[in-house]
Amino acid sequence: MLRMKRISETYDMKVFTDSGDYFGDVEEAILTSNKVFGWRVKSTKNSFLTKVLGSAKGVIVPHQLTKSIGDVMIISKSAVPNYSQEEE
Repeated sequence: MLRMKRISETYDMKVFTDSGDYFGDVEEAILTSNKVFGWRVKSTKNSFLTKVLGSAKGVIVPHQLTKSIGDVMIISKSAVPNYSQEEE
């Protein structure tokens, strides 16, 4: 059964990747023409984004990469910026 959620209920929601990594928190929804275009996810302490981005505040995740929204938001692993130990 499809359950509807208000966009205001998604603010500060925890975001995880489909592999189970904590990604960050939803800061804002980006709307275009009455549709959700994407989600601004802020990096928080102990999140995967903090490890990858360093001092950046967050990223914008396109809505097409969102797998599900319930008590938490689950996004595709392809939304994660590329990171390798060799870059350091």
